[in-house]
Amino acid sequence: MRYRDTSRSPEYQAAVDVALIERIAARDECAVGELYDRHSGLLYSLALRVLGDQGHAEDVLQDVFFSLWTRAHTYDVALGSPVAWLVRITRNRAIDRLRAAGTLRRAALAPTLDKPSPATPEDCASMNERWQAAARALQTLPPEQRLLVEDAYFLGLSHGDLAARHGLPLGTVKSRLRSGMQTLRQSLTFLRPEAGSV
Repeated sequence: MRYRDTSRSPEYQAAVDVALIERIAARDECAVGELYDRHSGLLYSLALRVLGDQGHAEDVLQDVFFSLWTRAHTYDVALGSPVAWLVRITRNRAIDRLRAAGTLRRAALAPTLDKPSPATPEDCASMNERWQAAARALQTLPPEQRLLVEDAYFLGLSHGDLAARHGLPLGTVKSRLRSGMQTLRQSLTFLRPEAGSV
């Protein structure tokens, strides 16, 4: 009789992943590293395919594993294998980031879109500077604040929606949003026109 290596079967791999998620839910940091080693390549490739940018794909991967650390207890084996769950989270985060980037770019350009004046090189440089500054400011926020700010202001989610989406108490959502917005205001003060300027 020929020996069959069951350690390579999808069922065995899923069982290993479930055990790792259970350890993560029990706050075992080593389990996060093990699950990262098993699936980060696949998840990064997916994020890169959606976003087309290595930096953004790396950010999404970081967000996914941060979310896994805080929400491992929400995994339900009845809804599919752990890797399928991680793929769904990664795809959703990548699409959210893609939408947020498009909305942020439109918001940064909106004041000049209302003007009928022609786009000069100076106008283009100014618009690009505003876009880059806003994107940089967002990236300086801690992930737990940045995700809430992006979802609230670029996807239009209410505090209640954010609490449900991220599995957080309403008070935590409000305080993180408030802190994140204060940091953004301080980072972007130089974009405001000077008082009394025309």
